[in-house]
Amino acid sequence: MKLRSLAGALAATVALPFCAAHATDLEVTHWWTSGGEAAAVAELAKAFDATGNKWVDGAIAGSGGTARPIMISRITGGDPMGATQFNHGRQAEELVQAGLMRDLTDLATRENWKEIIKPSSLLDSCTIEGKIYCAPVNIHSWQWLWLSNAAFKKAGVPVPKNWDEFVAAAPALEKAGIIPLALGGQPWQAAGAFDVLMVAIAGKDVFENVFAKKDEEVAAGPEIAKVFKAADDARRLSKGSNVQDWNQATNLVITGKAGGQIMGDWAQGEFQVAGQKAGVDYTCLPGLGVNEVISTGGDAFYFPLLEDEEKSKAQEVLASALLNPKTQVAFNLKKGSLPVRADVDLAAANDCMRKGLDILAKGNVIQATDQLLSPDSQKQKEDLFSEFFANPSMTPEDAQKRFAEIIAAAD
Repeated sequence: MKLRSLAGALAATVALPFCAAHATDLEVTHWWTSGGEAAAVAELAKAFDATGNKWVDGAIAGSGGTARPIMISRITGGDPMGATQFNHGRQAEELVQAGLMRDLTDLATRENWKEIIKPSSLLDSCTIEGKIYCAPVNIHSWQWLWLSNAAFKKAGVPVPKNWDEFVAAAPALEKAGIIPLALGGQPWQAAGAFDVLMVAIAGKDVFENVFAKKDEEVAAGPEIAKVFKAADDARRLSKGSNVQDWNQATNLVITGKAGGQIMGDWAQGEFQVAGQKAGVDYTCLPGLGVNEVISTGGDAFYFPLLEDEEKSKAQEVLASALLNPKTQVAFNLKKGSLPVRADVDLAAANDCMRKGLDILAKGNVIQATDQLLSPDSQKQKEDLFSEFFANPSMTPEDAQKRFAEIIAAAD
């Protein structure tokens, strides 16, 4: 493994015991650059700055697919940042195995993370060979359909209550000059939309058989064929979006130029920045209004090993601040995500966040594909669905065959 070549060079930079650190600057890299994301990350910076240290913002424009290679290159190239965002799951697995990331087990034990972080799968995704390497900051679920109330009013049809009603309303939207489904051009958006359709249409068990158990027969079977039929509908309904970034697609919904968008709950941050109110200006349908299940993926911060003693101390201060109850509330209310702590006050939660909290409380959850697939397998899936949504000549049957092959070889 290429990453292992740098492990020896950094082996001497062991984690330091937690203690009061002198004020120091700490560069933090992330890909939160949209309006809603920037408002949310400012809350994390505020919490860290309040400790006497200084958050040096290292935002990387684009998305995770753009930012992660840059982050990884810096760490493996000997120019590590103080902390970096990844999705909690397997994205930093090779960095950890190469000995380049900091072990947070002692801090997690002192602060009782195993008791306060819920569901336990969040911390499990930070754990490799019994040691904890990241601090989860939120629960982000993909399984949402966001609808513009104004768009459906203009089209003269009721706001849909589920995916089937949404598809049925598409002709009226198109007649009114409205794009039915907003979808950006980044590959992860198409792959994510397919995953959401799978949970809604085929159900939780099928999703887990495919992505957790890597069952090729299920991936090639009739239940997934129904999902590809729905994806074919989504492909047709999204024609004409002509945007690249996810937040540009969200803006089409906010401005009433599109009827809806399949996107994670981070879209809420964009609606908030635009001054729109859940249940009034827009409607949210968890599980596409068909199957109310949400995924418990999200974001976490990892801490590369550093030679600077004061910065190493500040890393633990930051990790602790990220999980502070007040920080959890302030950040997640603006991010649109759910907190990783179950003991915080979310009285200010909006209608959509409350729906998510209710589903979480019922235990109707799945792990995110970032937690179940390696980065390589995830990229293969993203490449497939990017091509499928961009190329109308690719049939659902051909796409399903390729999908089953990816699952058969997945790790």
